[in-house]
Amino acid sequence: MLYFSKLRIIIISLVSLFFLLIASSNLFNFNNNILNKKINLGLDLQGGSYLLLEIDNTPVIEQKLQNLTITLRNFFKEKNIRLSNLKLLNEKLSFSVDEEFKQLILDEFNNENSNLNPYYPRFKSHQLSIEEIDNSFHVSFSKQGLVELKISSQDQALEIVRRRIDEIGTNEPNILKRGNDRILVELPGLDDPMRIKSLLGKTANLTFRFVTTSDADSFGSEKLKYEDTNEEAIVSKRIILSGDNLLDAQPRMNSETNETVVSFTLDRVGAKRFGKATSTGIGKQLAIVLDGKIISAPVIRDTIASGSGQISGGFTFQSATDLALLLRSGALPAPLNIIEERTVGPDLGKDSIKAGVVALIIGFILVVVFIFIKYKIFGLITNLTLIINLFLLVGILTLFEATLTLPGIAGIILTVGMAVDANVLIFERIKEELKNEKNNLIAFDSGYTKSKTAILDANVTTLLAAIILFFMGSGPIKGFSLTLGVGILTTLFSVYFIARLLTVLYVSKNKEKERLI
Repeated sequence: MLYFSKLRIIIISLVSLFFLLIASSNLFNFNNNILNKKINLGLDLQGGSYLLLEIDNTPVIEQKLQNLTITLRNFFKEKNIRLSNLKLLNEKLSFSVDEEFKQLILDEFNNENSNLNPYYPRFKSHQLSIEEIDNSFHVSFSKQGLVELKISSQDQALEIVRRRIDEIGTNEPNILKRGNDRILVELPGLDDPMRIKSLLGKTANLTFRFVTTSDADSFGSEKLKYEDTNEEAIVSKRIILSGDNLLDAQPRMNSETNETVVSFTLDRVGAKRFGKATSTGIGKQLAIVLDGKIISAPVIRDTIASGSGQISGGFTFQSATDLALLLRSGALPAPLNIIEERTVGPDLGKDSIKAGVVALIIGFILVVVFIFIKYKIFGLITNLTLIINLFLLVGILTLFEATLTLPGIAGIILTVGMAVDANVLIFERIKEELKNEKNNLIAFDSGYTKSKTAILDANVTTLLAAIILFFMGSGPIKGFSLTLGVGILTTLFSVYFIARLLTVLYVSKNKEKERLI
């Protein structure tokens, strides 16, 4: 019905004014949490850096198989099975057993409840596969096991990459999965990505180990280089502490030596281990190893039972800050390699914004002129509604601090067309009704009512397509689908509430005229 209660008019007015005010926050600064919001510009509009990272899962696979050797030894010890020729080579674990135990091994690996070989119900298969070649068993990850491992590594790496970038304070980073072993990082507004690359290129695998000699350690030892001098030291393979035991890490200035250090705090388990290791290792060097290189190897002078300590190594304040950040965010499950890098300059962004704005203005003006010539006063109402519709769209995007990209601008332009299309359908239907109905109020009411189905069908199907694009697409496609989807919702609100309200006010005052449209 062509009737609006006072309550509906007030609600429509308040909603419109609210989003108009929110949209205006992109032009003015307000000292308010709600109004002090802005639309963020994407990489293609303001420039920035683009990094495509690839996860190297080889160390993870080798580590998992290395851990399996301990499980195998314990299993064979329990079963009194003699194990021989156990070795890890080319992502395969090989070993030999006596002939009488071979079937037992195969049965154990193929058992759904096996302790040696985890079973994936969703894949209906095991993590590991086993085959017998030349009287030796060869164990490697199954196809499904590799898929699960890569997915797990990618999820962990994605979260840690996000933590590291968020700690730096980069504005609106875009961090996405690509396949099952790649991560895309878009950093709008960042022209020099060297620090980011340095942080993302480090696994940040921290361990505390004693410096020893090759023939004096029952756990085995290895040669590692110092990070700064490239000198070598023999370090025990026994890990006293790892980065998993860290609660916090912060850069500090040592007041005694006036040196920049990284102060760390351990959890309860870590503090207990550290206290025990330092009490029994007084006089020994404790190597602090990061990603296979020794940062420093201080001599233990006294027991450290407080659960806190310092890492020194000739740091600048920036390098100490970055190291603390890496330690807080946690170690990556696998190394990341940068396989593609692009830097988009701000000039390209300005050109893109200018081109998009020009296209929007030209399209908008042409539509406004055409509608006004075609429908006169109702064309004016449509044009006014169209302007309000754009403010509503911008207001919603601003409220959620959405990131606007060039495809997003294309979605806004398409919204203008969709909004006009709805009004054209309504006015053309009203013209048809006026041919058979002399009462203007009834004709206009019938026009709105009978055109509703066609308008809803067109907009709802487009909205469904936008939703599918948003969830199935990525990057530019998401930007386009977001503005298009929001634009459809604001269009329906504008057409059936704002435009209809203005039409009702005009028709009610001029209902006696012979020809309104």
